[in-house]
Amino acid sequence: MNYKNSIIGSAIAFIVATSCCWLPALLITIGGGSTLVAASQGIEKYSNVFMALGAGFLGLGVYQFIQKRKNKVVPGQVILQSIITCPLCGFTKEETMPENACQFFYACENCQQVIKPKSGDCCVYCSYGTVSCPPVQSGQNCC
Repeated sequence: MNYKNSIIGSAIAFIVATSCCWLPALLITIGGGSTLVAASQGIEKYSNVFMALGAGFLGLGVYQFIQKRKNKVVPGQVILQSIITCPLCGFTKEETMPENACQFFYACENCQQVIKPKSGDCCVYCSYGTVSCPPVQSGQNCC
């Protein structure tokens, strides 16, 4: 999960958590009946759960954003080590990337499945690694 998805998840959780406050007013404004207001009050008892989920997702998003900024590449410096995470089983392993090529296939040691990059990415490290591949890091047109 990347930090953008965490922030979107936290925003949705906060909207749902506070719906007991704004939903009745909105329903009355648009002509909603008392049954709709009663339904929104049923959500109120789960408000604390949604607030906790929202805070958790927001914290995760901030943490992932900070980690991404720490891993930012200094111009001229190419990092060859990347921690790749299998999208199928979640297994992680630190790997050394090839210096002048992209790696399109990667066989997970844990689940033995061969993974390919996400649509729009040039290699598995750009999709599932902590650091982009060396050609992308150096600003070259990758594959």
